[in-house]
Amino acid sequence: MDEIDKEKIATLHSQLLVTTICHPIEYAKVLIQLGYEPLPPRRSTTLFGRPAMILPNVFQYIKYIKKSDGFFGCYRGLSAKVLGLVASSQLTFKVIYACGIDLPELNNPPNIVNDDEPKIEDYYKLCRRDMIMHTASVIVSYPFHVVSVRMMASFIGKEEEYCSLLGAIVSIYRDDGLLGFLHGIVPTLLGDLTCVAVTSILAYFVNKYLVKTKDLRYYTAPLLTFVTSTLTYPLVVVSTCMAVAGSSLRAGNPPLMPAYPTWYACWRELARHKQHKRGSSLIFRYYIAPIAAMQ
Repeated sequence: MDEIDKEKIATLHSQLLVTTICHPIEYAKVLIQLGYEPLPPRRSTTLFGRPAMILPNVFQYIKYIKKSDGFFGCYRGLSAKVLGLVASSQLTFKVIYACGIDLPELNNPPNIVNDDEPKIEDYYKLCRRDMIMHTASVIVSYPFHVVSVRMMASFIGKEEEYCSLLGAIVSIYRDDGLLGFLHGIVPTLLGDLTCVAVTSILAYFVNKYLVKTKDLRYYTAPLLTFVTSTLTYPLVVVSTCMAVAGSSLRAGNPPLMPAYPTWYACWRELARHKQHKRGSSLIFRYYIAPIAAMQ
């Protein structure tokens, strides 16, 4: 086994560990993104002392899930997510090469973290590499993401056919065919590729004009990725909603969710009612009337 394979396996192990530990938080976040609020808001104040209605934080949400389904119920949808991670890790490069893409920077990416003057060519090559890899990774793992989201969404309507991985796969195929496993993939791809492109452009200018040393440049891309992912977060909410919308799940149909003909219609409706950032804050959650209550 060469060093690259060893590094990929070590990275996969750490990803699986973090995913398993953090899954209850991700589970609660998905339900929040879908607009499901089983616990009533309470009167409180904002950080600036203004009166507001505040929703339970993510840990209170997890406690509610545990009370309803038990400890292992907090890990609903984890099996599909784990399979998605494994598939992405093992098949991404195979998909790229199967498509006839053979760029030198795929195996030997340019080193942009150094003390030299930044070169726009290196940032362009790295951006192109990352966009290709993100696209392939999403294509490989997204069907498992849809399965995972629908399994978690079944908590809302208590649909028993989604309680198992196999049952969820059969139900999705029965409802929507093979295309059902790709519901919501467009906003996911759009958000990921926008994040990669904007981060690369900003990293070049920040490293060229503001950050001059290698030690500090290690932190440029991660910090910029955090900022750009915050800006593209509404597309994550749209993708989660579209993964469920129109399915046999109660969570994906009126009155809990409007009928969205396209992902853009979903984004526009969520933004109009200021629901497009649901789940972006997991501790301080201020109440905004859900769409179903406004119609």
